[in-house]
Amino acid sequence: MEAYSGNRARGWRKWLLNRFVLVPAAILAVAAAWNLYASTHDDGLVTGQVLDAQGKPVEGADVTLWVFSFTTFAENRSVKTGADGSFRITGNPSHHIQLSAVKPGIGSSQRIPIRLYFRSQNTTLAAPLILSGKA
Repeated sequence: MEAYSGNRARGWRKWLLNRFVLVPAAILAVAAAWNLYASTHDDGLVTGQVLDAQGKPVEGADVTLWVFSFTTFAENRSVKTGADGSFRITGNPSHHIQLSAVKPGIGSSQRIPIRLYFRSQNTTLAAPLILSGKA
């Protein structure tokens, strides 16, 4: 009876360590981890900073969020920068957006395209929006 239960235990171990079990289990684990990450980072928060051509923060600049709507980008919302040139946009509904900034008398930035991995993904700009030229 003891030999039978030892073979049985080895049979289960062999079955569990089989590639036809391990590969789908690994895929399931990665998918579960991704879904957990996405569900905890989907507030639609976009943050960044606006600087002038000399690298100084720009207070009161208008930062506009453009959202892709089927064929074109449409203006979704606009916020003003704080004293340190930082901005915070909440409620981004898309994964394909663009950002631009403008302040009369100082200049405007180029429209920066941003591709996110999923809708409403929280993101922080890697580089600030730089105002140049006259607006």
